[in-house]
Amino acid sequence: MDHLISDSATIELYAWLEQDAQLPGWDVLLDNPFAQALPEDRFSTVQNYFAEYHLEYFRQRLFRQFPSRLHALLLFATRVDAEAFRVKHPRRAFGKILVRARSRGRYLCSFHDSSWLDYLRLPHSLSLAMLDEVANHYWNGVLVEEAGLSFLDQRWHDPPVIEALFQGTLEPVVTYPQSGWLPGFP
Repeated sequence: MDHLISDSATIELYAWLEQDAQLPGWDVLLDNPFAQALPEDRFSTVQNYFAEYHLEYFRQRLFRQFPSRLHALLLFATRVDAEAFRVKHPRRAFGKILVRARSRGRYLCSFHDSSWLDYLRLPHSLSLAMLDEVANHYWNGVLVEEAGLSFLDQRWHDPPVIEALFQGTLEPVVTYPQSGWLPGFP
């Protein structure tokens, strides 16, 4: 499976982080951006819980080698994915800063299209067979664009936003603002 990595080779990932987060305890703040419903949206709380439950249930049955969404840090594979998430879910990233992190030591990391979660959270009722199909696609690394989904009798597609489920040690990559005067000097 090319979207599951168990290694010690350094990788860089991205996350939206609260501006006032203090290092080095920042990694506890990198959590699932869908885990908390927006305060005024009780319907999405149930949708979020059910989507996460079914994905975890399916993982435990058929994809045990993958990190659990419930126990892994949820980050983004690239800066482009993190920015795409912000465009799709501006309220989830509002007031947060984009942080780049680097792995240290051994880790387990898998990559998935988070647009599957957007599909699960649409206001529709899916059969158990369809929920299993969505979960299977998610854990197999299939992009939503490849699946040919429909919603309200219309073709539904969403650009991919690749999330990384990470278990291991991360450290922040500190960057300093650069001036336009001389390369490499602040």
